[in-house]
Amino acid sequence: MIKEKMIESKDLPWCQMIGNVTEEELTLPEAEDIPPAIDDNSINLQLNALSACLMDASNGRVLYGKDAYKEMSMASTTKIMTLLVVLEYANLDDVVTVSSNAAKQPDVQLNINTGEQYVLRDLLYSLMLESHNDTAVAIAEHVGGSVESFCNMMTEKAKEIGANHTSFKTPNGLDADGHYTTARDLSLIASYAIKNPEFCEIVGTSTYQFNEVNHKRSFSVNNRNRFLYMMKGAIGIKTGFTGKAGYCFVGAVDIDGKTLVSTVLGSGWPPHKSYKWADTTKLMEYGLNSFEVYSLYERLTPDSKQLTIPDKISVRNGKITSVNLQSSTDFLTEKLLLREGEEVTVKVNLRDYITAPTVEGVKVGDICYYINQNLFRKVPITTVEATEKIDLPYLLREIFQFW
Repeated sequence: MIKEKMIESKDLPWCQMIGNVTEEELTLPEAEDIPPAIDDNSINLQLNALSACLMDASNGRVLYGKDAYKEMSMASTTKIMTLLVVLEYANLDDVVTVSSNAAKQPDVQLNINTGEQYVLRDLLYSLMLESHNDTAVAIAEHVGGSVESFCNMMTEKAKEIGANHTSFKTPNGLDADGHYTTARDLSLIASYAIKNPEFCEIVGTSTYQFNEVNHKRSFSVNNRNRFLYMMKGAIGIKTGFTGKAGYCFVGAVDIDGKTLVSTVLGSGWPPHKSYKWADTTKLMEYGLNSFEVYSLYERLTPDSKQLTIPDKISVRNGKITSVNLQSSTDFLTEKLLLREGEEVTVKVNLRDYITAPTVEGVKVGDICYYINQNLFRKVPITTVEATEKIDLPYLLREIFQFW
C-alpha cells in the first residue's frame, strides 16, 4: 500500500520533485482536458451521431468519445438541467401561475393557458415525460423570476458540476444563439443528476396524472423514452430534437455494479428518428462488454504501490525548519471501470521547500494518478501547520539562550 512517511527525493525515481515553484506552475490539466479512454479513431463504433460520449457515471471518466468536446446544440436534453435546478433550488409544493409568454411557446406543448395554476411538482412530469416547452418556460419564470435569470442559474450549476463548455439560453432547448453544450459536458451533468433519487423517480415514471389547481382541467402524461424498455438496468433519461440539433439523447444504465451515461448529439435528422436508439445501444454495449469494475488500488503498477509520499517539507527563513504534510489516499478503494490492460501509475509533484511565513493548509504539490499515461485524478498535498518568519526578537532569544 502507498506509504506516507518522510523520504528524500533521491529515493523516488518515479517521483518528480519540482522545486520551490509557484501555485500556477503546479497546475495540471483539468478533467475536461483529459483524453477519453478510447476515441472513435481507435475503435469505430460506426455511430450516426456527429458527437458522442460514454462516461463512467461514478467518477466522470470519459470511456469513449467521438468529438466529445465539440460545442453543439442539444435540443430538449436541456431539460435535464431545468429539472436539476428546480429540484435543488425550489419548493416543489409551490403553485405556478402560467404567464402569456409560457402559454404561447411552440410545440411540443401541454397547452396550458394564461392564468391557470399548477403545482410545481406536477409540471416536472410534463417537462420530462413529454418534453413540453410551455411547461419549461412556466417553471423557469416561477423559479428564476424570468427566463433569463433561470437560464443563468442553469449555466452556473453546469459550471459548478464541471461542465465548463455549456451555456443555457432557453429552459426548453429550443435553438438560440449562445445555447450549447458538449457530449462530454452533458454526460457529466447527467452523471450528477442520476445521483438524485427524485430525479430518477421522475424520469423513470411511465405515466403521471395531475390536475390544474382549480380543477378546471386534468392531464395524463406518458413517458416517450423508449430506451427505458430497451436495456436491462436502463434509467432514462431524455430525448431531444430541433432542426439545428438533430436527434439527441442522453441515456443511463445501472447494472452489475456498472453505471454508464451516454450522450449522442446530431444523431440523424428526419426520417431517421431511430438512429439515436441504435447509437445509444452500441455505446452501452461497448461499455458493458469492454470494462470491468476495479478499485484504483487494484490496478496500481508494482512501483506505484511502493511509492512513499513525503510527510514533511523544509521551511526557509522560518522559526521551524520543517512542517508536516497531509494528503488523502482514501479514494483508492473507490470503484471505477477499466479495460483489460489499463494500468494506474502515480507521480508526486512537490516543492523542495516553502518560505516563511505561511498559513496552515498551503498547497505544496499533488499526488497525480494516471491511467495509461492520461491524468485521472489529482490529490493535493497541503501543510498541516502555519509557519512564522524569523524576526529580531526570535534571533535575540536564540542568542541569549546560550549565554
